[in-house]
Amino acid sequence: MHRVVIVGGGAGGLELATRLGKTLGRSGRARITLVDANLTHIWKPLLHEVAAGSLDAANDELSYLAQAKWNHFDFIYGRMTGLDRRRHVIQLAGWKGMYAPGEVPPTEVRYDTLVLAVGSVCNDFGTPGVREHCIFLDSRHDAERLRREMLERRLAAVTEGRSHRLRVAVIGGGATGVELSAELCDAQRKLAQYNHQQGAEDLDITLIEAGPRLLPALPEQIGASVEKELRNKLGIRVLTGTPVKRAEADGLFDAQGNKIDAEMMVWAAGIRAPGFLRELDGLESNHLDQLLVRPTLQTTRDDDIFAFGDCASCPLGGDATGNVPPRAQAAHQQAELLAQNVASRLEGKPLRPFQYHDHGSLVSLASYNTFGNLLGNRVIEGWVAHFFYASLYRMHQSALYGHWRTTRLMVGGFIAKNTRPLLKLH
Repeated sequence: MHRVVIVGGGAGGLELATRLGKTLGRSGRARITLVDANLTHIWKPLLHEVAAGSLDAANDELSYLAQAKWNHFDFIYGRMTGLDRRRHVIQLAGWKGMYAPGEVPPTEVRYDTLVLAVGSVCNDFGTPGVREHCIFLDSRHDAERLRREMLERRLAAVTEGRSHRLRVAVIGGGATGVELSAELCDAQRKLAQYNHQQGAEDLDITLIEAGPRLLPALPEQIGASVEKELRNKLGIRVLTGTPVKRAEADGLFDAQGNKIDAEMMVWAAGIRAPGFLRELDGLESNHLDQLLVRPTLQTTRDDDIFAFGDCASCPLGGDATGNVPPRAQAAHQQAELLAQNVASRLEGKPLRPFQYHDHGSLVSLASYNTFGNLLGNRVIEGWVAHFFYASLYRMHQSALYGHWRTTRLMVGGFIAKNTRPLLKLH
């Protein structure tokens, strides 16, 4: 039986495993295996809400083992460390749990078709001190660490009966940095209600962007509107044209040597693919460690290996120049195509090339406002934009659960919302 191995259970990888499991796996035409170093999946665009405490990851995470059972694929827990293209095997690192009697040794998994969908991580651009002093937002663990540290600092101040203004610096004025800044501000306002205090005046947030404006990937009108909202409505200090050159324990330094004081610093500037990809048995990668792929999403040096999502450098297709942007909608579109191409590959049919379709972008400022561009670059904001923003996650859930189960999840979430605190407080 043909063995399809998918490495990476992010939005694209899990959707692809689900689609292939429902078709090739259920019919017995192929054995589909998903490999990931975590046991659960949470949609990465929600991590800023987990970091702020407005979303409890335990309620929204999805078990890979359960999804595998429901959709006719296998799940292997492990972290990929190497590849042997000649033997058609991937290598997984050994691991030891907290309670297991012994260590699970390194192992190998055989494949006939390999799909790499390992996503991306924050790019610190080699800036001194960033790795040591900044928090990243690459995983649920990172988000939970940020949430817990902010909560403990606030609780310590309340317990000791002292007033303390917590200074937080967010580096990166893209969607992640903007949404995180707004979400932290909103969360602090809600948290103050539980302590019978007056709002978020004890939180200072500085959003730092190296470029001339916020949200450079979106129309300039949206970037200007978002910056105005952050400054005037949320009280966030916005610094554009301010590249960070060094990080220390108590703050950041810009190109002119000016210091930006901060007790907590979150790095959300730029992405790159995981570093192990550049050492994968001769596969071709770029300066961001992304694997180079052809329009069919096959890697340039091996027809049996595909890559997609943030970890792949893929041409836009058609008459467009440049590469596919690292967005959730791109990974979704590529997963749809790959589900067809893998089936075509088994049948000996030609593979279809990928062509990216930009359906617009949306950015949420927590409960304050939402901005975006849809329908041919038409700028929208307010409740209409918020509706479309919320629907993105529902579309992701529908791809994994189906429409009826997603509807039940929505109803259940609405009912449970009235029985839980506004924030995760533990």
